[in-house]
Amino acid sequence: MDTTLVLTQGYVPHRIVSWQRAVTMLFDDKVEVVEAYQDKLIRSVSLTIEMPAVVRLLRGVRPRQKGVKFSRVNVLARDAWQCQYCGDKAPLKELTFDHVIPRAQGGRTFWENIVTACLRCNEKKGARTPAEARMSLRQKPHRPRELPLLHLHLQLGWRVPDAWKSWVWTDGESARAAS
Repeated sequence: MDTTLVLTQGYVPHRIVSWQRAVTMLFDDKVEVVEAYQDKLIRSVSLTIEMPAVVRLLRGVRPRQKGVKFSRVNVLARDAWQCQYCGDKAPLKELTFDHVIPRAQGGRTFWENIVTACLRCNEKKGARTPAEARMSLRQKPHRPRELPLLHLHLQLGWRVPDAWKSWVWTDGESARAAS
């Protein structure tokens, strides 16, 4: 599936959309094309254009009022895909939610009570608090203001298109930021 990276007015990665949505935004005068995919054309009866790889919004983006949506994947992204007890990074299938205050003790499922844990640490902690299990958290769970867009996709095994590499951070560096 071909996707398009959407940048803010200030050239900061904002979101990822389908190429079809990007073309609609282009014709609605909401974006300008910054990079196109090589050798990928969109053809109709009366028009041929290059498929947009990176587009930039022409107007500002309103800040989110509600913050980041609570979900398993977003908790994993917040915690950098690593166990918050032992610090190990693990594949998606080996990571779980852990309730800091266990549900058995009245703990609820929300940002400030959920951390990422590997299967081994989650089993070791069981239905106890970290203090009761003599385990410590690497960081206190919190509600994030935003999540690294690209980091999420990279951890899911998604490859960054070559046309995006000048605009996104990979392994802590961006080609545009370094130049």
